[in-house]
Amino acid sequence: MSDEQQMQQEDTESFAALFEQQTQAAMRLQAGQKVSGTIIDISGDSVFVDVGIKVDGVMDRKDIVNAEGEEIYKAGDTIEAWVVRVSSHEVRLSRSMSGSGVAALEEAQESGIPVDGKVLGVCKGGYTVEVLGKRAFCPGSQMEALSEGDDVTGRTMQFLISRVESRGRNIIVSRRALINKERSENLEKMLETLHVGDTTEATVSRLAPFGAFVTLAPSVEGLVHVSELSWSRVAAPEEVCAVGDRISVKVLAIEKTDKGTRISLSRKRAEGDPWEKVGDSLSQGQIVTGKVLRLMPFGAFVELLPGVEGMVHVSEMAWGRRVHKPEDVVAVGDEVKVKILEINPEGRRIALSIRDAEGDPWNDVEETLAPGTTVEGQVENKSPFGFFVTLKPGVTGLLPLSSLKGLKDQSQFQQLKSGDSVKVVVQRVDLGARKISLMPEGAKDAVVKETEGASDWKQHSKTVQPKSSLGILGQALQKAMEKK
Repeated sequence: MSDEQQMQQEDTESFAALFEQQTQAAMRLQAGQKVSGTIIDISGDSVFVDVGIKVDGVMDRKDIVNAEGEEIYKAGDTIEAWVVRVSSHEVRLSRSMSGSGVAALEEAQESGIPVDGKVLGVCKGGYTVEVLGKRAFCPGSQMEALSEGDDVTGRTMQFLISRVESRGRNIIVSRRALINKERSENLEKMLETLHVGDTTEATVSRLAPFGAFVTLAPSVEGLVHVSELSWSRVAAPEEVCAVGDRISVKVLAIEKTDKGTRISLSRKRAEGDPWEKVGDSLSQGQIVTGKVLRLMPFGAFVELLPGVEGMVHVSEMAWGRRVHKPEDVVAVGDEVKVKILEINPEGRRIALSIRDAEGDPWNDVEETLAPGTTVEGQVENKSPFGFFVTLKPGVTGLLPLSSLKGLKDQSQFQQLKSGDSVKVVVQRVDLGARKISLMPEGAKDAVVKETEGASDWKQHSKTVQPKSSLGILGQALQKAMEKK
């Protein structure tokens, strides 16, 4: 065999191998399969698409034209389409089945190509849908999952033809079957690269009382349980996210069941454990604002950061008085200022103080409650020897029962009970012992009036000469002495 003949034989074999390769690649695609490709060229009435094999995909130009006759795609754009037919030299594509009549419906059913349908309204058991110029029925169970209050009437969407009977007089379509078909194809592709433990981006698609559904790929959803939405305590998903939000999620589990594949996700774990970086935001001695989450007999738990709580013991809730129950000072939901006493990241514990955050109320007592100052206080309780009166938060004084003696309105003071307001006067302050002696406002007024009355009387009264026992002679002698 000559060299020229040998070269011709090799070329023939190469062409045959290439043809066989193209044919096998093309045959891997099946009618009804959804593919994604890049538009290579738009020429005449045809659109040529690169679908990732040696054989180009071809679709009608009308598939990329809107109702106004404008092209909505251009060369270089990515487009999704359905495989209609496959041959060794061409892959016929369509964005949806077109045409009219029973033949077009039967072809769409046989090939598994979706059709555009307009939902005309709600009917018994489902929806009335117009497809390819004919009325069809979509059972309610075969419509896509809808959020509460969502209405699909008037919307145009794609359906699969489930049944064509009586020469087109009985047509059944399904939206759910199309979604499941797309989901199965996209799920298979996604699971080739996504595994348990991976973190990925997702879009919140709908909310339920138990969590948020997010879209991972077209028609592929995963569930973020309400307990996995945030490190903070969440009662309902809408507290931390909304439909359309783009969030990061971590794959917790991928389970295949009889009803399909379930994907469990976590948003909070994608964000990382907040206790690992608690030292970057909080420090001992720092005063911060937190939210009271729950109350226990021994104290209150306050959230300082999402997922980071500290505890205020009852002994750290108020100055100058014993707190028996946390609810006497705070309530769930209150915003409170607290001082960080201690941080233990390893044990996930933070000790807090409300009273230290407010500061020692006795620091300015000398200026604000100096002796002689009249102040309105609140009766805290009554003891056998007097009334304890709260003058300001953390500062309590004693109004002795002995100071009420001699008052005209003594009975009114005796009737005072816990919570009543009373005006008192500061008598003595002992900062070292943190004690303040009080007396009733009336007692001070009585003392002042008595003193001021005596002074006025001495100032304005006439001098009265005392009677003398010397008689007339003695008085004459006294006058003489005064003249001298």
